[in-house]
Amino acid sequence: MNNKEYTFSITEIESQLSSLKSKGVTELSLHDEDLSRDKKRFLRIIRKIAAEYPELFCSILIDPLAIDREVISAVAETFCSLEIPLTCTNKGGKLLFDKKLYANKARLLNEAGLIFGFQLTYANLPGDSIKLFMERLDFAVQQYPNHVDFPQTEAAEASPEASGTFSAKDIRYARDIAFAARTFYSAGRAVPWFLSVLRPLRIYPSRFFADFAEWQRCNNCDFRSGFSPEGESHKSIEKMQLLFLEQKYEEKNCQQLFPLVKDIVCLNGALSRLAGEGEESIVETSYHPDDLLSPESMDLQAFADNVCMENCRIKVFYDGENPDYRIL
Repeated sequence: MNNKEYTFSITEIESQLSSLKSKGVTELSLHDEDLSRDKKRFLRIIRKIAAEYPELFCSILIDPLAIDREVISAVAETFCSLEIPLTCTNKGGKLLFDKKLYANKARLLNEAGLIFGFQLTYANLPGDSIKLFMERLDFAVQQYPNHVDFPQTEAAEASPEASGTFSAKDIRYARDIAFAARTFYSAGRAVPWFLSVLRPLRIYPSRFFADFAEWQRCNNCDFRSGFSPEGESHKSIEKMQLLFLEQKYEEKNCQQLFPLVKDIVCLNGALSRLAGEGEESIVETSYHPDDLLSPESMDLQAFADNVCMENCRIKVFYDGENPDYRIL
């Protein structure tokens, strides 16, 4: 396997796409701010990738204003993840972001079944605060992105400086929440079930991640420890998720729902590893997989009240080219 990294200019990518294939390049990151706002050029590159190298995985930065049905149609022909900066503007001394804009774009992307993520920052604009950062995070997760990225937890650069609304303590707190979300939600591939599993706990995502950050600190897998969630296997992250969720469900007196939570997390996790790593697996559940993967599982309490338990041993596998499962 070729694990070498190459750097290309946008012009080189446009003119020499075929050379990427000959070099064995399988992943490409296009995080160019000018390109992200230039819809015409963005479409030209996307269509070229679709025509010449459709199996190339691309992570592409895009301005939300550039997302429309034409862009979505072109991206659907590729193997792409769209990275969307969730940016704020200062209006009348108050930091705001356009919730309607981002919600509409996320809805279009979800309806098309495309992979996308949000990029969030903190303490880098006048007027930002820990409260506003947590509100942005809550909003972002509620749009069902496949991942939420925090460039400040991934870069080696120094942390932001304290400001009038962001103390040094707040910056550390925001960083730890961001790292917890990066671990639990993004590396944990939690998008299919996260909001439904959170609902019985009656807790906002940001508060949940703050609690998970404390759990990480106590278990020596927080930001300070040097732990890298992307360097862990998904199974190990899933184990962390289940340990923490069991603790939270006991804390909130919802422990009777935890077997259902475990089924949902484990079955979705097995399906994600089949898609991501080609890994087939066997999962034991307390409910039938058809029920666990149905829309009814979005309301855990109603599901537990109305669906009969049925112990199952499920094989998750590829049936030819498509993911499938069967009861053994």
